[in-house]
Amino acid sequence: MRIAISSAGTDLTSQVDQRFGRCSYFLIVDVETNNFEVYPNSAASASNGAGIEAAKNLIKKGIKAVISGNIGPNAFQILQAEGIEVVQEFKGTVNEAVKIFKEGNYSKASSPNVNTHSGLRR
Repeated sequence: MRIAISSAGTDLTSQVDQRFGRCSYFLIVDVETNNFEVYPNSAASASNGAGIEAAKNLIKKGIKAVISGNIGPNAFQILQAEGIEVVQEFKGTVNEAVKIFKEGNYSKASSPNVNTHSGLRR
């Protein structure tokens, strides 16, 4: 199973980025093998709709779950409609996120945890 984790860097020791739509990278990790792909988030610089674009791009990658700090309502709705599990409010490294996912020590989100446009840096 492949999962996407919002990341501040390009390796498994990187911190999970608290922003979904505007994170620098997604690390797409195969939880069975720990092989991963670094996927630069092209949506991060969008003037608006970054979460929507990021969600649509990840769906094309065949992921089954997303781990991030915060996910807004538009991205959440798109991911949920595709049956993709959302784990939010995670703080730590990508490695730690993969570990909690493998162990099942997480709660699947039932709603977004931030408002629209919350990832914009002001």
